[in-house]
Amino acid sequence: MKKKTTKKKFTLDKHILIPKHNKLSDKQKEKLLEEYNISLKELPKILKSDPAIVSLNAKPGEIIKITRNSMTAGESIFYRVVIDV
Repeated sequence: MKKKTTKKKFTLDKHILIPKHNKLSDKQKEKLLEEYNISLKELPKILKSDPAIVSLNAKPGEIIKITRNSMTAGESIFYRVVIDV
């Protein structure tokens, strides 16, 4: 008789080396673009298929806020616009 093995689902967003990813609301998006006086084209890109944001169900044109822990700054925040290639 074979033993049933259950695979534990690996959640990438819980891994210690993966920084926290959040999707900005439309209001936050407009505020960010206005505050820095930039357009979406000027932001760095992140693919819709990136494993770190797949669970966010991000659509092209949305902005992802990435919060990384830093030994010198404490916390560093980066923004990426979602693209679909």
